[in-house]
Amino acid sequence: MSKIRITKQFNFETGHALYGYDGKCRNVHGHSYKLSVTVIGKPITDVSHVKLGMVIDFGDLKKIVKEEIVDVYDHATVFNKNTPHIELAKELTDRGHNVILADYQPTSENMVIDFAAKIKARLPENIQLFSLKLQETDSSFAEWFASDN
Repeated sequence: MSKIRITKQFNFETGHALYGYDGKCRNVHGHSYKLSVTVIGKPITDVSHVKLGMVIDFGDLKKIVKEEIVDVYDHATVFNKNTPHIELAKELTDRGHNVILADYQPTSENMVIDFAAKIKARLPENIQLFSLKLQETDSSFAEWFASDN
């Protein structure tokens, strides 16, 4: 049986600031992110299986991405844990805001690498993550492909 790719898209709102950056993005700001998750596998051929013909149930993929990415990052603010914004991060956290201190600069490039690792860890063994596309604006995005890694 042929391998098939399926894609599910997600939306979430996240704020961030780029520590040490020499442009406007050093300031705290936010984006309406669009994440496209593509997995690859062979459709189920067992006629007694309730998910006959599916590579993975879109609902199962949604659950993984929602738990690992959307529920964590939606309406959160992400800072590099080494940022001088650490005092702001503490203040926001103390006031009940969702703040994530990442081990990396929170660029789309680094976020998509982080997201790939989190999603791959949750996929069934017969399903592989094929690619991710993290769109930061209408005209700017970062992509991750398994074949490049």
